[in-house]
Amino acid sequence: MKIVVTGGLGFIGSHTVVELQNEGFNVIVVDDLSNSSESVLDGIFNITGKKPAFEKLDLREKSAVQTFFKKYNDVVGVIHFAASKAVGESVENPLLYYENNINALVYVLQELTKLPQANFIFSSSCTVYGQAGKMPITENASIQPAMSPYGNTKKIGEEIITDVAKVTNVNSILLRYFNPIGAHPSAEIGELPIGVPQNLVPFITQTAMGLRNQLSVFGNDYPTSDGTAVRDYIHVVDLAKAHVIALKRLLDKKNIEKVETFNLGTGTGSSVLEVINTFEKVSNQKLNYQIVGRREGDITEAYANTDKANTILGWKAQSSLEDALASAWKWEKKIRS
Repeated sequence: MKIVVTGGLGFIGSHTVVELQNEGFNVIVVDDLSNSSESVLDGIFNITGKKPAFEKLDLREKSAVQTFFKKYNDVVGVIHFAASKAVGESVENPLLYYENNINALVYVLQELTKLPQANFIFSSSCTVYGQAGKMPITENASIQPAMSPYGNTKKIGEEIITDVAKVTNVNSILLRYFNPIGAHPSAEIGELPIGVPQNLVPFITQTAMGLRNQLSVFGNDYPTSDGTAVRDYIHVVDLAKAHVIALKRLLDKKNIEKVETFNLGTGTGSSVLEVINTFEKVSNQKLNYQIVGRREGDITEAYANTDKANTILGWKAQSSLEDALASAWKWEKKIRS
């Protein structure tokens, strides 16, 4: 079965391609290489023994998307990762985020509706919950006004998919991630941020390697156990496996509704300082960090209630925070060696 993975050379995309190929799927990767590298294909090959088909493509170019789906008119599903994803950057450059995250989604869906099978897995985010009133967050939690343009693109994206599914052959699963971290245990693929990392863990590993002088901890005056923000950090391989399970659910026509939603997390919240302390323990590295002011768009805490994914998908996160941080450190050391 042919599956398109947009943004398939990115962090979560590449790990999902590995899991798809391990399950026997025929994968076509679409990526514009704006925040990834073609060398990731070699890492995927080294793990699976197979290199996926690759098309360099900017999904903001409608005619290019049309041409792509004419060429691959026998695909049975799309897993859509391609998007810009940094909260801070989205606050500074909202139009980039609306163009990249919304236009590309619309163009892909337009072509997907023309195919006999239109199964669509959407890379969404717990940001759609904003600062939820109750922890852990269930899928029934109210969708809050977005705290950032990035969060808004995920909220709008979910609404677009829901509207499209009502009147077309599209069946979709929306996967709301919490905070993906780590790398493949082989250290053949991992997170490869271009420029200054926007996420905590790559900034930690780069600081430990000496690439960054100091790690900034944004705020220590939150109403949490140690004053730093709390998030649910999930190993990227666990997250990737959930995509394959969700896709199979659609292919096997086991979905109860045209659009289904699942939280993907560990169900446990960890503060920024807890992540730093755990990293220091697994890596035997002392981190140079300083407390600075809060960052615009950040919320106090977010961690998942994963009962729905555990029960209906039969999926559960397997790896610990220690496992994930150790794999991220192994990956960082490999790419700097």
